[in-house]
Amino acid sequence: MGIEFLLILLIVIVGFGIYRYFKQRKILKTLSEEEFRQGYRKAQLIDVREPKEFDGGHILGARNIPLSQMRNRLTELRKDQPIYMYCQNGTRTARAAILLNKKGYNELYQLQGGFKKWNGKIRKSKSSQY
Repeated sequence: MGIEFLLILLIVIVGFGIYRYFKQRKILKTLSEEEFRQGYRKAQLIDVREPKEFDGGHILGARNIPLSQMRNRLTELRKDQPIYMYCQNGTRTARAAILLNKKGYNELYQLQGGFKKWNGKIRKSKSSQY
């Protein structure tokens, strides 16, 4: 009985991971840097990294709404405009997209490779030592 239970548990975990992967791909469109550049000025540009990371450098024009605060700051985002998001490498953006989609936000985009792959203009906070 123990082996069958572990096998079923493993199948459920893998199945859930596959489900989340495909759901994320359905609700969150990944854009190349060029595609991201073409659209982010007409959208809400959100950096979902933590404030210290944001202060260390962020895309010019981005607002910082960390994933850890997203649920409490949804009123700052409009549902009638696209949301272009990025984090350091894409992991937190995917989690933010799932949360936003559940709350009725539909036009969700992320920067392929995250901030670490961005080659455009950035801004750093003067007090940053990150």
